Amino acid sequence: MRRAVNHLRDGAGRFTLTSMWFAPPPDLPTRVLTRLPDRFRKPLANTWATANRGGEPVDCFLEGPCYDAAGRLYVVDIPFGRIFRIDGDDGGDDWSLLCQYDGWPNGMKVAADGTLLVADYRNGILRIDPATALVSPVIETVMSESFKGLNDLTLHPDGSILFTDQGQTGLQDPTGRVWRLHQDGRIDRLIATGPSPNGLVLNHAKTHLYVAMTRSAEVWRFFLRPDAVVAKAQCFARLSGGVSGPDGMAVDKHDRLFVCSPAHGCVWVLDPFGVPLYRIVSCAGRSLTNCAIAPDGKTLVITDSSTGSILSCEVPPP
Repeated sequence: MRRAVNHLRDGAGRFTLTSMWFAPPPDLPTRVLTRLPDRFRKPLANTWATANRGGEPVDCFLEGPCYDAAGRLYVVDIPFGRIFRIDGDDGGDDWSLLCQYDGWPNGMKVAADGTLLVADYRNGILRIDPATALVSPVIETVMSESFKGLNDLTLHPDGSILFTDQGQTGLQDPTGRVWRLHQDGRIDRLIATGPSPNGLVLNHAKTHLYVAMTRSAEVWRFFLRPDAVVAKAQCFARLSGGVSGPDGMAVDKHDRLFVCSPAHGCVWVLDPFGVPLYRIVSCAGRSLTNCAIAPDGKTLVITDSSTGSILSCEVPPP
């Protein structure tokens, strides 16, 4: 999963190359908690599918799982601009369409006031009132300039919103951005050199920010200051690459980092020092794109975007 490379001098004073890999972590199984009911599935070709699926018709692409105070699970459906609510402890067919609008919602979180905050690729940060289904903008531009295309967001206890501005950046164009929007409207650009910034999450103490850089197959970590200064951003973990890199992430109360890896059909679980603890293996499709800790604090729920399923895994305590 990650490699440390050391250069050592041999007896003649020459440099030799040695490599060290972490031991393969044990696997944890998943089960299908629930799936998008057939009544909401109608495969269609659209602009999102043209750009992201080679024009192949899609019936959904689920992301952004999050829970409200009542324990209800919400997810987004990117290509059709839909927000779903799932009631009941074990999922089942208790899906309801909260709202549908003209946009591509991706990351989503429940704010302190119970409203939903959405990182929308086309529209910026949006707020959705679950009681009325009203969709309203929070921020659409910066200094009249459009975003590249928002992907995910996370919330700080001080009320600020941290979000990734991914667009079509990658190794060919490492200009993806990470922003922080403060409650007073001030906005800080924390990162401007990201090769496809995707999921982001705070550590348990809310002092450090992790950002998944999809196209370089890395997770970056840096200290989060009250101002816009970022220094010594560190590569916390480097995945083994493949056709895609890390996507959505979550952190539990033990500061274990959960990293979705759609290229490998799994979620990697890392300890606070970046050492792999487990590999959570999909029982459905490969596109594990986002995840969240359930209200019980020990269950991870994961969106499998390719099959429109939500998986769950009970993670052992440390």
